This record gives sequence, C-alpha cells and structure tokens, in this order.
Amino acid sequence: MKKTEAEENERLLVRRIKNGTVIDHIQGGEALNVVKILGITGTTQEALSIATNVPSRNMECKDIVKLTNRELSKEEVDRIALISPRATINIIRNFKVCEKKGVEIPTLIEGIVRCPNPGCISNTNEPIQSKFKVQPKGLCCHYCDWVITKDLTSYII
Repeated sequence: MKKTEAEENERLLVRRIKNGTVIDHIQGGEALNVVKILGITGTTQEALSIATNVPSRNMECKDIVKLTNRELSKEEVDRIALISPRATINIIRNFKVCEKKGVEIPTLIEGIVRCPNPGCISNTNEPIQSKFKVQPKGLCCHYCDWVITKDLTSYII
C-alpha cells in the first residue's frame, strides 16, 4: 500500500543523507552519549543529525544519529554496543542503504573502557591496554577484577 504524502512526512524527521552512517534503534535518551563516545565535537567536517525520543514500533522510544561522509570502525561500533545493545548500523551510499547490521557486544573489550580502580595496573604507565570481560553482572576488569555495573559512559575512552 502506498503511503500518502502526509504519512511519509510524519515519519521523516531528518533529511536523507547521500553518504555516511545512520545509527538507528539507539536506546531512548542515549544519542548524545553515542555522539560523545564517537568523539564528535562539532569541529569536524561531517554533518550530524540527532533525533531523540522518536516513537518506534519495536521499542518504547528510540534515538537516531546520522553522520554524513563517515563510516564507523569496528571499535566505534563496539563502543555503541556497550551503551545501546539493540542499535543498528546502516551504511548509506548514494542515498541507499547498502549495508545494515546490528551491534554485538564482544566478550572481551580491549582499550575501549578505562578501569575506575585507581590502583589497577591498567591506570599506570605500564605499556598495556585496559581489558574487560563482559559478564551478566557488568564489565569485569581483567587485571584487578573491578566490576562496572552502571554509568558505563563515563568510563569509555
């Protein structure tokens, strides 16, 4: 069934992008955290669109982030998975979705999260990266067993 112009306009909150990435199905209220962990400050070249608390059929509400002329690295996708495990990544080329994938939380996270324990060896001048095991109770530091259970965004590097 073809949608009327009014119905289509109701759904279209932000203009389509020619090339770039659309991060969809972000947990409601987390879009600004996604932008933060991607290191987007407004001083870079890509155009950024953010929609928050958008009605969704599959979620109570969702956020959407659109980035022009940028495709995300695996490490960036892993960071997003930590704060929004239901997010989907859509790669756009010439106005068409050419790749769509869900995020996956890895079982081991390296160099993405900083250990909150000031005595942890990963917080010293040793030449090692932080390492966390993903467990049902939270993220467990590989070196000191410190567990992060909430406010993960403040520990993402």
